[in-house]
Amino acid sequence: MTKTEHVEARDRLISRSLLLYAVIGASGVLLDYLLFLLLFNAAGLHEQLANAISTTAGITNNFVLNTLFNFRKRDRIAVRFLRFYAVGVAGIGLTFVLLQVFSGWLGIDPNLVKAGSLPLVLIFQYTINKKWSFG
Repeated sequence: MTKTEHVEARDRLISRSLLLYAVIGASGVLLDYLLFLLLFNAAGLHEQLANAISTTAGITNNFVLNTLFNFRKRDRIAVRFLRFYAVGVAGIGLTFVLLQVFSGWLGIDPNLVKAGSLPLVLIFQYTINKKWSFG
């Protein structure tokens, strides 16, 4: 494979949109996790309430940034937001289950469980958002 063919194959595999989605997702994950740490550790909120609030902030951040800078689809904004948010709520549900199982039942530190859940939830949400929310 020539260098040009290699670059073309890589570009097909890793699109600009996917990379930007990952960067935007990272900002949402960072906001989500830092807010979770603040709400759970400093404010003393229950882990599930802290998770719901922090994840909601991350979802909203990601929707706004993806709408403005990545997918640039400004039609049917309310429908797109509701879809994006529904996918986010599914992510909250997935994280809820993971926290319940690993923290509630197995006694693992909720901070570690939350951190471990982030990549799984991110992949789950990207797959659905790409096709349904912004498709």
